[in-house]
Amino acid sequence: MSEREPSTGIPRWVIIFGIVAVVLVLLVVINMLLSGGHTSPIQHGVPQP
Repeated sequence: MSEREPSTGIPRWVIIFGIVAVVLVLLVVINMLLSGGHTSPIQHGVPQP
């Protein structure tokens, strides 16, 4: 019979949390790009053409 070896790697919940965090960051970046980036603090005070 196959026995499972003890896992010495990263716990599954850490991997899932990391994937969810990356997806959320990507959604925020895509949202900012699609909205023209008007929510960026860098663009405050910069006249738009």
